[in-house]
Amino acid sequence: MAGDFTVDMRDIHFNLYEVLDLEGLSNYPKYAEYNRELYDMVLEEARKFAVTVLAPKNGEWDKIGCKLEDGVVITPPDLADVYWQFCEGGWVSPSADMEVGGQGLPRLMNLATSDMFCGANLAFLIYPGLTAAAADLIQHFCDDSVKEMLIPTMLSGQWAGTMCLTEPGAGTAVGDCRTTATPKGDGTYAIEGTKLFISGGDQDVTENIIHLVLARTPDAPAGIKGISLFLVPKNRYDDSGTITGPNDVTCGSVEHKMGIHGCSTCLLNFGTEGECEGTLIGNEGDGIRIMFHMMNEARNAVGLQSMAVAAAAYQSALAYAKERVQGVAFDKMKDPSAERVAIIEHPDIRRNLMLMKAKVEGMRALTYRIAYYDDMAMNSEDAERYKGFCDLLTPVVKAHNSDVAFEACVTGMQVLGGYGYCGEYPLEQYARDSKILSIYEGANGIQALDLIGRKLPAKSGMLFMGFMGEVTDLIDKARAVDTLKDEVPLVEKARDALVETTMRLGQLGMMGDRLTPVLNATPYLAMFGDTIFGVLLLEQAAVAQQKLDAMMAESGDDVDTLCEKNETARYYFNKVTTAKFFVHELLPAVHARGASIADGHHTAVEAKF
Repeated sequence: MAGDFTVDMRDIHFNLYEVLDLEGLSNYPKYAEYNRELYDMVLEEARKFAVTVLAPKNGEWDKIGCKLEDGVVITPPDLADVYWQFCEGGWVSPSADMEVGGQGLPRLMNLATSDMFCGANLAFLIYPGLTAAAADLIQHFCDDSVKEMLIPTMLSGQWAGTMCLTEPGAGTAVGDCRTTATPKGDGTYAIEGTKLFISGGDQDVTENIIHLVLARTPDAPAGIKGISLFLVPKNRYDDSGTITGPNDVTCGSVEHKMGIHGCSTCLLNFGTEGECEGTLIGNEGDGIRIMFHMMNEARNAVGLQSMAVAAAAYQSALAYAKERVQGVAFDKMKDPSAERVAIIEHPDIRRNLMLMKAKVEGMRALTYRIAYYDDMAMNSEDAERYKGFCDLLTPVVKAHNSDVAFEACVTGMQVLGGYGYCGEYPLEQYARDSKILSIYEGANGIQALDLIGRKLPAKSGMLFMGFMGEVTDLIDKARAVDTLKDEVPLVEKARDALVETTMRLGQLGMMGDRLTPVLNATPYLAMFGDTIFGVLLLEQAAVAQQKLDAMMAESGDDVDTLCEKNETARYYFNKVTTAKFFVHELLPAVHARGASIADGHHTAVEAKF
């Protein structure tokens, strides 16, 4: 049914096993005990939980939302019960080490389960997602005694975690932070200030929340160099982990938002009564450097969330288009007695569905590949190379996926027509929920600036050029596939246009023209994202075509006959067709953006608003 949540398990399996070598990770000692049978079991359990537990609550919690009553945040009914089921299933952080409460699975598997969970109920996943990210930061930067107490408690779900950066007067400009941290002489700091837009900032589910708070110490230098990071619990606790009382952290309000209503987005006041204590993480002045560990993880998570919500929107729109009967076939429009057909028979509807499908599969290809690179960075001998790929692609997956996801959700609404605008079907909620993804965890304009200002110049440009070598290798996989002979040159031209534009922006910067690169950062990131989508979809098409050719050779059937009777063959055929659609319909935008950037116009800053 069109309103039911559906997981595209076939595409998930294709990415994990046929394009990326999930099973090959078992060659590394960390994953030596895992195999396909276990992975499939975990994936199926995740699918069941997403479909039967999370998804049925998504619309209900969206309508009810969170509210603040007498200083207490009230989450929607049954959210706490679902949360504890989620935690008992071991889903908070499946890739964390078993010693601290995880399952020790590859990051790629963690991502695949989250793909299903986020698509089923994005607002809910924000709570455990932030907790896992906060625990990971603590694992990397806190003392052993802190880690031993907090990480198992957080990964079990007993305590939650947040990241507290934004303030009423310091959003994107984090360096303008006014929250203060004053040494008390006993190793703790008195925290005082206000943080805004804190996802999961307060709730009535867990007994404690560990806030990671950016603050400024006395006499700290201006800007980001004066920012430090502090661990600030909602409630104080003793050495045994027993709650001893409140820590003067209060919720001032819960935001009324466009979407993700099931997640409490809070304004938090620290130290209103002068009794809020925090402990320093790392050294004074290291706050931004350390927080980037969690921010980068969160930005990759946003790329995942974007893909998952768009995938849910596509599946819903596809189901509706197959069910909804309206009008006659386009070649019988002048025959009033012609049989009425499902709207999926109408060319414009099919084009909209292909737009969604191509974008979703491009997003999934990029998101899963980064997770695979992350696993390789932690296990292979070529760790530095793979880590560099992850660093380069983080702003791209966050910004491009979130922009494209919103477009896909809006297209899905268009497929449903008037019903897409109404709450009877989930498309309007998917559109509302997806809009925040281009805003939080660093607005997309900031991601674009990060890409051109930090990632492209990294290692004197060798990080980018190294990845272009990887891109060329991926394109070469498709060169021997005759079915793709028209698409390979088009993807190569897009890659060349990206390289040329990158070099041009770098030269302008070296010549002292900083305005042009900054002014064109956003279209450049979109150019980068579309190029990578094209490359990865081409690679997938090559894999699928080779599998399809083998099936035809074995059966003796032509492609039409085989696809009619074999679902696997139909999947491979559609995978190739989707890549071709993207390359011919969407990839040309790369050249348009490149031409616009090359034009060098500055009208946006010349206009007299």
